[in-house]
Amino acid sequence: MVKALKTVVAALAVCGLALSATSASAQINERVLRFASSNVEGNPQVDGLMKFADLVKEKSGGKMVVKVFTGATLGKDIQVLSSMQGGTVDGATMNTNLLVGIVKDAGLVDLPYIFDNEQEAYAVLDGPFGQKIHSELEPKGLIGLAFFDMGYYSLHNNTHPIKTIDDVKGLKMRVTETPVTIDTFKAWGANAVPLAYAELFSALESRIVDGGGQPPLNMIYGKIGEVSKFYTVNRYSFTPVSLLMSKKTMDKLTADEKKVISDAAKESTGFQRQISLKKSADCLADLKKTKTQVTELTPAEIAPFREATKPVVEKYLKVYDEALGKLLFAEIAKYRAAKK
Repeated sequence: MVKALKTVVAALAVCGLALSATSASAQINERVLRFASSNVEGNPQVDGLMKFADLVKEKSGGKMVVKVFTGATLGKDIQVLSSMQGGTVDGATMNTNLLVGIVKDAGLVDLPYIFDNEQEAYAVLDGPFGQKIHSELEPKGLIGLAFFDMGYYSLHNNTHPIKTIDDVKGLKMRVTETPVTIDTFKAWGANAVPLAYAELFSALESRIVDGGGQPPLNMIYGKIGEVSKFYTVNRYSFTPVSLLMSKKTMDKLTADEKKVISDAAKESTGFQRQISLKKSADCLADLKKTKTQVTELTPAEIAPFREATKPVVEKYLKVYDEALGKLLFAEIAKYRAAKK
């Protein structure tokens, strides 16, 4: 019995030495990486980035440290993209539609009313379509690591409740600096005003714009609800958030370090999506307790908004890569068929 026990102990010791040797042989260097977000702490986009940072530190044995800079402290989104391409910022979270200036086909994710729900969006983005969008970034100096969740966008404004398309007509509505969003709001009769998110609060406060579109998360964490009297839930766009990394930074990493980044990105995505779903629901509930008047449209009331944007979808399926557009809708159809 004693002999057998000694044999087991010896075997475990050998395994421990082997594991130790493997760990020691892993080529992981001490690095400090700077990641940016235009959102503030508490927002699930930042929560996901913080989780990513924790996992990178854990998986690298404390050697790799991700410092997270929130609230656009490293610059507005477009500036951060340029900084990542130049290698002065190592990574960031960024609304995927903002990548359209670098990779035109990223605008496909911005098409109105294409995803029925979050789970459908996750499945399509994690599949061949999402992989193709991110793969097109690499020649442009960026690496797409994962897709986070920002929730569904709905309408907010300071003028009057929006219950029909007619209520949108003539309003000066802030939009992201992307062609699809601009045309979506024009289809509803609004005056679309492209503006960086970092400038939105002051633009609403000074009445440069009447409103725009934001998910419940930004209405609370971005304090947009403080300068918006009305919020209409019409869930017109699911906007995924890309977790990005500078290719110049990635190219400096060893194979082991790249695996740490990849594994941390994958693991943090599941966490981020779960917390985003919860916080989106919580933020909508919290918004109803404020001075902002919340109107939730029924599917029948949303139908005219959807119908009015069909020409926008048709237009951009021709503007963007036709094969990729077909893949997008094929993946959506595949998901829906599997759910029947």
